[in-house]
Amino acid sequence: MRMDRMITVVGCHAEGEVGRVITGGILPPPGKTLFEQKRYLETEADALRRLLLFEPRGGMFVHANLVVPPTQPGVDAGFIIMEPTDYPPMSGSNSMCVVTVLLETGMVAMAEPETRLVLETPGGLIEARAECRGGKCERVTVHNVPSFVSVLDAAVEVPGLGTLSVDVAYGGAFFALVDGTSLGFHFTPDEARDFVEVGETIKAAVAEQHPVVHPENPDIHTVTFTEFTAPVHLDRDGVKTGQNTVVISPGKLDRSPCGTGTSARLAALHARGQIDIGEPYRSTSIIGSVFHAEIVATAMAGDRPAIVSSLSGRAWITGLHQYTLDPSDPFPQGYTLSDTWYRVL
Repeated sequence: MRMDRMITVVGCHAEGEVGRVITGGILPPPGKTLFEQKRYLETEADALRRLLLFEPRGGMFVHANLVVPPTQPGVDAGFIIMEPTDYPPMSGSNSMCVVTVLLETGMVAMAEPETRLVLETPGGLIEARAECRGGKCERVTVHNVPSFVSVLDAAVEVPGLGTLSVDVAYGGAFFALVDGTSLGFHFTPDEARDFVEVGETIKAAVAEQHPVVHPENPDIHTVTFTEFTAPVHLDRDGVKTGQNTVVISPGKLDRSPCGTGTSARLAALHARGQIDIGEPYRSTSIIGSVFHAEIVATAMAGDRPAIVSSLSGRAWITGLHQYTLDPSDPFPQGYTLSDTWYRVL
């Protein structure tokens, strides 16, 4: 059997969001930094992402993470995130998947009851703490990259919706945060398609009317996600709790509470004085899964006041896969159809 490629992937999900981890068959891409390596994949070698995420090997619900050696001292591993349309600088759910796979497959030695790691992402270094027992990674807590607000209460003209008030905040990517209840949403799973259609329209409008650039890396720019939020309330145990759902292009909802989206929301809540450092926050998803979060410190992102947030969730390995590419396969970079992909890529 002749194969042009054979790629080893460990299946994983974090609180419902698929984050497969590539552990073999791919050499590290060129680049002195992880961001340079990410840019190389985007511009010169995107066939890898398409092979694994597009059909027939993937689907719109699939994310993948390429584990690479770190480019900085004192770091345990690096990873590059691949999503259906792009390569985000950072992802909370994907980082939980990567930590779980690194420890449970023995790529990084597991220490019980706790393993601490430093991981390198294209968006910067993150610290991770894994609660471990019996060879199992039971929970992962990640200290995210600094998150900040670009603009609060921005007026946005959205076709078919009129003028909306939107916050734009960075949590590892740029988010347009919109009060979903003001648009009539009840945050139930049967609204998923409506969330997608409205969210993609809002994202396009915000990206055009409110351009944004990361103050420390001008190559990180433009709103990438729409995040619909429900009002924060005190749960029975007195913890501030907020439901959200994040639209990931070309048209799916994050099944988890979205780690970077949670960080962006915490930055906006903190900017309004609605949550303090060290105050617990519970972020819930469209399917009822939970990330426990809090602001652990203030920071600066260039000249912008920022926060550092912790995100805590669980991840589970779902399978071991070897994906191959037969040289006679007529679809070496896969394909997409609008029946499941919302729009063809």
